[in-house]
Amino acid sequence: MLLETTQHTLSIMDYVQIIQNQVKSLHKEDSSGHDWFHVKRVYDMAMHLQSIEGGDKEIIQLAALLHDISDHKLNGGKLNQGGKVAVELLTKHHYPIEKAMEVMRIVDAVSYKGAQVADDMLTIEGKIVQDADRLDAIGAIGIARAFAFGGSRNRAMYIPNMPPVLHDSFENYANAKSHTINHFYEKLLLLKDRLHTKTAQKIGTERHQFMELYLNQFYTEWDAKYE
Repeated sequence: MLLETTQHTLSIMDYVQIIQNQVKSLHKEDSSGHDWFHVKRVYDMAMHLQSIEGGDKEIIQLAALLHDISDHKLNGGKLNQGGKVAVELLTKHHYPIEKAMEVMRIVDAVSYKGAQVADDMLTIEGKIVQDADRLDAIGAIGIARAFAFGGSRNRAMYIPNMPPVLHDSFENYANAKSHTINHFYEKLLLLKDRLHTKTAQKIGTERHQFMELYLNQFYTEWDAKYE
């Protein structure tokens, strides 16, 4: 049960530093593409987007740092746990409950939940954090992260004749165990058209094109088709 907290006396930078230190410690051993450097890139991109698109900087800072705090890929498969953990962590340090709940709503909605599952992000703060997270899933770093995650789960790089699935529920998507190339078609190539802000869309278009070039080269090398 969430309890009311006393009004905080720490500055937002104090909270950012506290949360950053805890998140950094939590993710320091990760080798699946969800390490501290991923969180830092999402935070930095969110700050860039906020500087252009607006929104409450404080909420964006904390939500960006906490967006993977208890992601199903990292917590043993438990779905929809991140927001609860984020609130508990913030209120433990006497962060205002009303603002903590704003962060919770973003953390709960930020993850991609399947090709046929609609996004449920309503605020500019949430859209900015979601855009920042999605931008880190595409392009050169996105490709590296996809293979790092696949390797961490003992998944094949590619299995010909095993087609991708456009999942219709978060549960089906979260429990899928396909090869990494399918992940491009089940998620990564779909993200460009699910970015919210104009700034992210511009960045995402370039990264999307790079992934298309990469896949063309991958198939050429896989099939050894050289003239």
